[in-house]
Amino acid sequence: MFFTSENYLSYMFTVLFICVHNAGRSQISEALFNYYSNGRYKGISAGSNPSKEVNPLVVEVMKEFGIDISDIKPRKLTKEMILDSDLAITMGCGEEACPIVPNELREWILEDPHNKSLEVIRKIRDEIDKKIKELINELDQYKINNY
Repeated sequence: MFFTSENYLSYMFTVLFICVHNAGRSQISEALFNYYSNGRYKGISAGSNPSKEVNPLVVEVMKEFGIDISDIKPRKLTKEMILDSDLAITMGCGEEACPIVPNELREWILEDPHNKSLEVIRKIRDEIDKKIKELINELDQYKINNY
């Protein structure tokens, strides 16, 4: 599925989190993935039409988890990012966000935090938190069961 017997010990599995603006859901996903994976895997995020800044309320709800993303800037999605990732996850944006299919593409249907209240954004963060933990567990179990 993800790793080969030749590379599983040294390979840095990369997950690309994609959204249109890279200002909310994908930023939360990248930050939580990198936090929980603790260097075992690499998460990056990008958008097909990135905003000028990360949603300030997203920055605020991440600080509640002890994760500071205040200096992060939205990034433009490139073909190279997609091709260099092992898994790409769109945030309910579908083909608008990811027209090129990588090794594996998944879609998480998540509400867009744009123009939402702090309370709603917390719920979105918590839903992403659950999905990230499940993904990391899946990756860890795959390595354990296969190598």
